Amino acid sequence: MASMTTHENFPTVRHTIFQNSLMSALLDGIYDGEMTIGEILGHGNFGIGTFDGLDGEMVILDGVCWQVRHDGSATRATMDQRSPYTVVTNFVPHTVMDAPENLTRKEISPIIDSLVPSQNFMYALRITGEFEWVKTRTVVKQEKPYQKMVDATEEDASVDFENLRGTIAGFRTPVYEKGISVPGCHVHFLAEGGTGGGHVLDFKLRSGTIELCPGTDLQLRLPLTAEFSDADLDPDDLDEQIHKTEVKE
Repeated sequence: MASMTTHENFPTVRHTIFQNSLMSALLDGIYDGEMTIGEILGHGNFGIGTFDGLDGEMVILDGVCWQVRHDGSATRATMDQRSPYTVVTNFVPHTVMDAPENLTRKEISPIIDSLVPSQNFMYALRITGEFEWVKTRTVVKQEKPYQKMVDATEEDASVDFENLRGTIAGFRTPVYEKGISVPGCHVHFLAEGGTGGGHVLDFKLRSGTIELCPGTDLQLRLPLTAEFSDADLDPDDLDEQIHKTEVKE
């Protein structure tokens, strides 16, 4: 499928993506957050993130925040729980298409790329449908003193889901945001009804819908804590750390 490059496909209305803290801070072990889930939901009805102490993956869909723990189970988060890292927006689909059937993540990636009119904007991504399988992993809750994320994620165990309906939610982020966020597609999965999910490693989509919501503005909120002030936010091995914690290859 050819890339869409005509100017009418570019975003013409400003749309804000809100982010709480930095990916590089999370990598450095800054796992305690200032913002509550209630405050975060005031900035968007769709998003992903994590919870204090890396206590599971976060998925926000239709204004409901879900907490997915290391065993793949999911429960609704409470408004007073806190997050050290979250990316949210109010999801308004700009591009919608029926996904080709029976494709894996690697096969769908170029299709998503073809729907993006420019590599230089942020995009919220939602894929809803019937999945043959979804391979996930979720971080294990950490205790203080916190270890860096590359070490914390060594304890991750993968959880596989089969033959179910659900939603993959996340963001496609430009390379220039490396360290601020996760460059490329960073996505989480939630099974229909909130029965389970996790950080997506791979999947096979039987049939479904791909939706993209472009973001033109980034609202970034940095923590006012001693831990953040002292964090190493520009490590020499930043690329390696992001790859090891997010891609898990």
